Amino acid sequence: QVQLEESGGGLAQAGGSLRLSCAASGSGLSITYMGWYRQSPGKQRELVARISSVGNANYGDSVKGRFTVSRDKAKNTIDLQMTNLNPEDTGVYYCTVINGGSLYWGQGTQVTVSS
Repeated sequence: QVQLEESGGGLAQAGGSLRLSCAASGSGLSITYMGWYRQSPGKQRELVARISSVGNANYGDSVKGRFTVSRDKAKNTIDLQMTNLNPEDTGVYYCTVINGGSLYWGQGTQVTVSS
């Protein structure tokens, strides 16, 4: 079993920045991918960014060039630095990990961007 603890998020103005962090814990972790998804009002859940165990990162089209994902493999943590935020970035952001072939989701953290 994997536990995910998310932190960060909150309120920001358009053009501002926020940082999300997530720490994974559990016994015998063997995490391949860590990432972030978001659920925006009226939209389907979508990939924001994910990063592999060797540091290869993928981003959703809407955040490319604005968001940066990083990972500390030794600590099993992932960070998402979000810059140049816009109101369309508003939503609940979920930390995800793939461990032992299974996908785990965090509880989610709210990000609200005002115009």
